[in-house]
Amino acid sequence: MKPAEPTHEDPLAAALADRFGGPSGEHSGVRPDGTPGGHWWWTPLRVILAVVTLTFCLSMVHEKPCIGTAWGNDAVRYSKACYSDIPYLYTGRGFATQQWPYSGHDAYQRMEYPVGTSYFAWFASRLTALAPAGPVEQIRNAASPDALWGLPGMTDEVSEYFVITAVLFFGFVLAAAYFLTRADPRRPWDGLMFAASPLLAATALINWDLLAVAASAGALWAWGRRKPIWLGVFIGLGTAFKLYPLLLLGGVIALALRDRSRIRGAVLTTVAAAGTWVLLQVPAWIGSFSAWKYFWSFNSSRAPDWGSLWLVAQHLGADYSIPTMNLIQWVVMGVVCVGIAALARWAPSRPSLAQLGYLLTVGFLITNKVYSPQYALWLLPLAILARPRWRDQLIWQAGELFYFLMIWWYFAGYLDLNLGSTFALYSVAIFVRIAAEVYLVVMILLDLLQPAPSADALEDGYPVGIGDQPELVS
Repeated sequence: MKPAEPTHEDPLAAALADRFGGPSGEHSGVRPDGTPGGHWWWTPLRVILAVVTLTFCLSMVHEKPCIGTAWGNDAVRYSKACYSDIPYLYTGRGFATQQWPYSGHDAYQRMEYPVGTSYFAWFASRLTALAPAGPVEQIRNAASPDALWGLPGMTDEVSEYFVITAVLFFGFVLAAAYFLTRADPRRPWDGLMFAASPLLAATALINWDLLAVAASAGALWAWGRRKPIWLGVFIGLGTAFKLYPLLLLGGVIALALRDRSRIRGAVLTTVAAAGTWVLLQVPAWIGSFSAWKYFWSFNSSRAPDWGSLWLVAQHLGADYSIPTMNLIQWVVMGVVCVGIAALARWAPSRPSLAQLGYLLTVGFLITNKVYSPQYALWLLPLAILARPRWRDQLIWQAGELFYFLMIWWYFAGYLDLNLGSTFALYSVAIFVRIAAEVYLVVMILLDLLQPAPSADALEDGYPVGIGDQPELVS
């Protein structure tokens, strides 16, 4: 089966190719007859890795205004949209004094993230400590947490920590690009949608979400390559970074219920995911079980936050208690899961794991009490393999980028246009973002509700994704 060529099957890619030499032919990576051609070095994977390197460099350049002002100028970090959580948590969570997040130390606020993210942030702090720009250990240990930022040299050290974290992130970005390129041997160029994503360039360094993104990309690779144990390992690893990769396990189980030949693979995946997740929790459990629980209690008691429909409802006068919001959220999410499970079981075209993962993750994000700008990264690998069309990807990412700019401009006060409430304009951005995600949902549903394509159609045209592989395990 010859690999798909975007300039032959994607109208937008074909139209753009007319400006850059025309569609691929005998001098491209794959000749029309399916035999190898083109330059021996510039394979799709190497091209995609080069492009994602450039995209990540642009992301670093995007952060330059905040680095140049030592992360202390609100006007710069919001007007230039270069805000990041990473530098502020370096001093605020004890990493500047190399505190183990699960030591039970009460001087610093506990990490409100899953253990994998906490481990990674601590590891980056240990690398920073090899050549610190701030004062000696005795001085920083004697200072209160609030005073750490103002110590001599500490702002330079904060930026050093940020850069070290970004360099480590680069490895995860390369891994994600590799996995997405190799997930489906028929469609290596789909990885270019990740590598050249403007959304990746804009949001990569806001928080530690790239860790889970790489793990979810690895899970999609393992699914496409029929490696159920590795699929479980990546799901467990991703869930230790952020909870949302667990939704992929729901997709695996739903597909096993549709095709009983997948049940053995689904069991192996579930066991591997649970084992990986538990293994990663053990250091935190041993260190401080109460510190480990903080992530769960923090999110359970969290009030409506930025980006969520709950925040809009609150501004419109809705007055729900937090337990009531939690209950509504879980009930609605439960209904979404049941509906997607029914779709997976009875849709005319068999869904791919990426398609189910996208639908489940969108349902989770829309019903969640907080929807930060960088959460769009969670959807990126899923969206690319669920609907590998440049037009649809650009429409969705345009909505995400619109929200990305609007939230920072809202904080900067740029939405005060004497038109009434500035929050009303910000609310418009929330709905635009959700509408863009729902657009991609509709396109995926249209794919699934069409009659299942024939083998010839899958070979020569647009497949529904890597889920049309016949089995997860032999």
